[in-house]
Amino acid sequence: MTQHASGTFEVTLTPQNPAPGEESSVGRMRLDKVFSGELAGTSAGQMLAFRSDTQGSAGYVALERVSGTLHGRGGSFMLQHSGSMDRGALQLSVRVVPDSGTGELAGLSGEMALDQSGGGHAYTLSYTLPEATGA
Repeated sequence: MTQHASGTFEVTLTPQNPAPGEESSVGRMRLDKVFSGELAGTSAGQMLAFRSDTQGSAGYVALERVSGTLHGRGGSFMLQHSGSMDRGALQLSVRVVPDSGTGELAGLSGEMALDQSGGGHAYTLSYTLPEATGA
C-alpha cells in the first residue's frame, strides 16, 4: 500500500570546481539538505546543471543520499533527480533509486514531489516499504 510522508527541507547548494576537461557551461554543485517532518534527517549529493541562452530553458540531474528516519524507521536511501525547464515549463522527476534502502528502509521504493510555491521548500514522498519485521 502506498504511504505518504510530508514536511519541509532546507537546502544548501555549494558550487564546485569543474573536473579537468569538463565543459565549463555545465555547473557542478554539492547538495546538502536538512529534512523535517515525517522524513527527518539529512542528505548529501551532487548536482550537474545547464542553463541555455534561451530564457527559462535549463536542465539538471542529481543524486543524493538521504539518512534519517521515515515515519520512525531508520536508514538511508538514494534519490535520483531529473529536471528540465522548457521556456518556463517545468518537468521534474525525483525517484528513490531501486534497492538503495538500508537498515529499516531496505526495500523502499517511491517518488518525491517538491514544492517551492510558498517561498520555502516542501516535499511529499509517496512510497512503499515492506512491513517491519522483528520483535
